[in-house]
Amino acid sequence: MRQTLDFLLYDWLKVQDLSARQRFAEHSRETYDAVLDTCEKIAREKFAPFNRLVDTQEPHFDGERVQLPASTHAAMQAYIESGMLAAAQDYELGGMQLPCVIEMAANAFFSKASVAMGGYAMLTNGNANLLMAHGTALQREVFARSEFAGRWFGTMCLSETQAGSSLSDVATRAEPDGDDPLGPRYRLKGNKMWISAGEHEITENIIHLVLAKIPGPDGKMTPGTRGISLFIVPKHLVNEFAELTGERNDVALAGLNHKLGYRGTTNCLLNFGEGRYQPGGKSGAIGYLVGQPGEGLKCMFHMMNEARIGVGLGAVMLGYAGYEASLAYARQRPQGRPVGPAGKDAASPQRPIIEHADVKRMLLAQKSYVEGGLALELLCARLVDEQHTGDAAVAQQAQQLLEVLIPIAKSWPSEWCLEANSLAIQVLGGYGYTRDFPVEQYWRDNRLNMIHEGTHGIQGLDLLGRKVVMNGGSALLVLAARINQTIERALQDPTLAEQANELAAALARLGRATKNAWASGVPEEALANATPYLQAFGHVVLAWLWLDLSLCAAGPSDFAQGKRAAARYFYAYELPKIEAWLGVVGNREALCREMRDGWF
Repeated sequence: MRQTLDFLLYDWLKVQDLSARQRFAEHSRETYDAVLDTCEKIAREKFAPFNRLVDTQEPHFDGERVQLPASTHAAMQAYIESGMLAAAQDYELGGMQLPCVIEMAANAFFSKASVAMGGYAMLTNGNANLLMAHGTALQREVFARSEFAGRWFGTMCLSETQAGSSLSDVATRAEPDGDDPLGPRYRLKGNKMWISAGEHEITENIIHLVLAKIPGPDGKMTPGTRGISLFIVPKHLVNEFAELTGERNDVALAGLNHKLGYRGTTNCLLNFGEGRYQPGGKSGAIGYLVGQPGEGLKCMFHMMNEARIGVGLGAVMLGYAGYEASLAYARQRPQGRPVGPAGKDAASPQRPIIEHADVKRMLLAQKSYVEGGLALELLCARLVDEQHTGDAAVAQQAQQLLEVLIPIAKSWPSEWCLEANSLAIQVLGGYGYTRDFPVEQYWRDNRLNMIHEGTHGIQGLDLLGRKVVMNGGSALLVLAARINQTIERALQDPTLAEQANELAAALARLGRATKNAWASGVPEEALANATPYLQAFGHVVLAWLWLDLSLCAAGPSDFAQGKRAAARYFYAYELPKIEAWLGVVGNREALCREMRDGWF
C-alpha cells in the first residue's frame, strides 16, 4: 500500500508543491514522509494486532461504566501522543499545519489497521473542527483546544429513534436557561440514537454536539429543519478555564447497540435531561448554543462533510485490507491444475490459485476499487487544501468540485469497496467466511458504511436533486471541464486513446441522462432513480481517475503496468454498467415510484 500511497501523493497529486504556500512553508516531502512513517508504525504496532480483539470483546456496560479492552485505551493514547488530532491546526493551537491531504493519508493507516478504534479520533477531530468554524472564541479555546490536545473526545448527536435521516423530525427540546461565559445556556431534554463514541472512559470528558429545537413563545417547536439549533453538551460540566467543575451533566447512557461490525466503537442510545443527574439542582442537560438559533444543521454540515470523506476513506481502507489479505492468500494457496490439449494431468503439481483467470478477475476488481477509491479520497482532501489555501479562482473551483464529489466520496467506496471485501472472501473460499481469517470481519465492518453519514439513497437524492442542478449546473460543468482536460491529454497517448474516447462517451451519456431526468420538471419523476444515477456518476468519476492515473503511471515497471491493468479492467468490466443505470434515469422509469404496497 505504501508505494501506491506515495505514488498518489507525490507523482499524481504533487503534494510537495504545497510547500510553496505560506501555510505549509515549513514542510517538505521529508516532513510529510516522517508523519506517514510515524502513523504507519503506530497503526502497525498499536492498532492492527488488536483489531480482532475489539471485535470479539465488544463494549459492555457494567452498571456504572462502559468497559473497553485495555488495547483500545493504549491505542488511543498513542494516537493522542502522535499529535494527529491537531495535525492540520495552527502551530499556536499545538498543531502541525499539515495539509488536509497528508492528514488524510496518515489516517488511512489507522482505518486500515482498525477502523473501529480509529473512529473515536475521527469524530473528535470533526467535532473540534466544527467548533473552530462556528464556535465563539471561548468555545474554541475551552472545547476545541481540549479536544485537539486529546484531553476530551467528541461526538455528533443527530439521529433519534423516530428521526434517522429525517432530521426535520427531531424532538429534542432546548429551553433557555440564562447566560454563561461559554455561550447562551439551555436545558436539553430528549433522546439521541446511534451515537458513536457516545460513552466511554478513554478520556476524562466527552463533548457532545447535539441538534435540538428551541420552542417558540407558544411553547411549540418550529416544524422542519429551520427550527434546528446546535448545542455543546459536555458529559461533565466545565468552566471557562477548561477545568472540570466536578458536576455531572444530565446525560445518561440508556443502552449500547450491538452491531454487525465496527464493534470496537461504542454505539449508544443517550438520554438528555431525564433527571438522573441534577446539574445546578434541577434536571435538564446543560448545553451551550453554537452559532445562531435555527442554524444548527448549517453548522453541523461542516462536520458532516468531513465525516463523509472520513467514512469514504474508512471504506476504502477496509477494502484495501481485504485485497491485500486475499492477494497474499492467492499467491500461496495451491488448488487446481492447468488444462492442456489432453485435459488436466492429475499427476502434475497443483498451481497457486492466483494463476487462475477467474481469481485474477476478482483480484483485479478489488485492485481497481480500492486503489481508485483511495485516489478519490485523496483528491477530495487535496481539493480541501485548494479551497483553504489557493487563490480566489482556485478556491472557488475546488469548492464546486467538492460539491459534486463529496456524495461520491462517501457512497462509492461504501458500495464498491464492500464488494471488494465480498470478493476477498470469495478468493479464500470456505476459509473466507471463518474467523480464522480476517476478511469476514473486514466485510462486516464495511457493511455499516453504506448507512453511516447519510445512506446511499440520501446521497443520491443530494447529488441529483441538488448538487448537479444548483446554480445552473455550474459544479457539474466544472467537473466535466476537468474530465475533458484528462481526455485531451490521453488522446495524445496511443495506448490510452481508446479509453479516452470511451470516457468522453460516458461523460456525454451522463450529461444527457441528467437533462432527461429533469425534462418534465417534476422532482418525484427525476429523483425516483437517484440511486442508479449515483452509481453511474461514481463510475464515470472513477473512470476519469483511472485514466488520469494511467497518464501518470508510465514505464515498464510492474508497478506501472499494474496500475494500467487495473484501469483496463475498470474500462472493460465496470464502465459499461453505466448504460443500464442511466437508462432508467434518462427514461424516468416509473416502476419504483408507482409500485404499491399491496403488490409486494
